[in-house]
Amino acid sequence: MSVSERYRQAWESYWRETSDVPGDAIWDADPSLSAAPHLDLLAPHADTSLPIVDLGCGNGTQTRYLAARFGRALGVDLSRAAVEHARRADPEGAAEYRRLSLTDAAAVADVARRLGDANVYMRAVIHQSDAADRRPVAEAVATLLGRRGRGFVVELTARSKAVLGELAASPGGPPPKLRRVFDHGLRPADAADKEVPEVLAEAGLEILADGPTALAQTEQWPDGSRVELPARWFVVSRA
Repeated sequence: MSVSERYRQAWESYWRETSDVPGDAIWDADPSLSAAPHLDLLAPHADTSLPIVDLGCGNGTQTRYLAARFGRALGVDLSRAAVEHARRADPEGAAEYRRLSLTDAAAVADVARRLGDANVYMRAVIHQSDAADRRPVAEAVATLLGRRGRGFVVELTARSKAVLGELAASPGGPPPKLRRVFDHGLRPADAADKEVPEVLAEAGLEILADGPTALAQTEQWPDGSRVELPARWFVVSRA
């Protein structure tokens, strides 16, 4: 199974038109606001001597943080332009990066064979995937975990769509970073809240812990405060 051409092209064009400036993508928050608190939730369940795979790594901001805390870090993304961003931002090669469609089961299995059991970090991928691709994305997590790996999955909730709608209605219309998301046909918070745990279970994953959170964005409200989108996190293992 492969992702739709529309979806692939949307992400390719988005990342081609995104600069290398940190924070130019609306979700490109500093790791202190993202991967760091997420790792605090994952660490009690995970063997940090295993590699970690950052699924949907984008420009690699979170991957580079993870590389300093695991023996090996691999960032993968559907977009070739995103992977190029990540490599340019990491000239010393702290992490590895490659283009990978999470719905390509054979390619995911090849990565799993090369790495062995691995931990997984996946931030906000299921909610914006095409509906038919959500279970295959969750199955990719299961494949990469193997027996010993643990995964951290965090996804926007339906409430995020209302928050984004409010932001888009700001005086002057959507702020620039959000406008680019819409202009490229990306669909944030498109999955129902109950769908995420359902697809995780259908993919053979057991939820070890979960809870509410918010994903920090690099855009601001008119009053200057940071935009944060309601989300839910899950620590998972193979059932």
